[in-house]
Amino acid sequence: MSNIRKAFENGKAFIAFITCGDPDLETTIEAVKAMEEAGADLIELGIPFSDPTAEGPVIQGANIRALAGGVTTDKIFDMVRELRKTVKIPMVFMTYANVVFSYGTERFVKSCREIGIDGIILPDVPYEEKADFKPTCDTYGVDLISLIAPTSENRISMIAGDADGFLYVVSSLGVTGVRSDITTDLGSMAELVRASAKVPSAIGFGISTPEQARKMSGYADGVIVGSAIIKILEKYGKEAVPHIAEYVKSMKDAIR
Repeated sequence: MSNIRKAFENGKAFIAFITCGDPDLETTIEAVKAMEEAGADLIELGIPFSDPTAEGPVIQGANIRALAGGVTTDKIFDMVRELRKTVKIPMVFMTYANVVFSYGTERFVKSCREIGIDGIILPDVPYEEKADFKPTCDTYGVDLISLIAPTSENRISMIAGDADGFLYVVSSLGVTGVRSDITTDLGSMAELVRASAKVPSAIGFGISTPEQARKMSGYADGVIVGSAIIKILEKYGKEAVPHIAEYVKSMKDAIR
């Protein structure tokens, strides 16, 4: 059974995203530990990429800062080894197909298995191209996490029925980022997901306030927050950790 399921065992899951190496890997380590302590159920670790097409300006900025600081995939693997000495909750990588291809797909996925990464999210790989990665992920027991968006329409049931780990439900069109309002018809999308998926679902893109988190948690088994956490990092840099912990706690409390 997928280790990711553990994240959904205590009511609604709070999933936190962080870009590795923004402002540096030491801060990432401290932030992940603090988020676990504050109640995060699963952590998405972003491996920075020079052309992150799914991201809005906030996470793009984090990618640029991390890469400028000299972050590499190998350094991130080492960081995860360090984290896994104490961090017990599931962790997944979020990155782009190019990062995995250039590292070597098998070498990348095998390394994920060895260091304790439970899944991989590749937002630029459509369902039809999953076969480039899924057999390798299956071999090493690493979940390749599928995304569905409002544009998936008649493909929602098919993608949901075939999903591993958890299903990432994209709440709105466009790129990641904080939104004041989420207008998608999530009700009908959530019904299709519930009818087809054998794994839990979590909803992300645009969630930043406790009120939004509470509302969105009604449509899925968990909520995902990224840009709002990155904004705290952007504002406070190396001093961000206590602020992140406080924010995560308020969000987890909102969905309990």
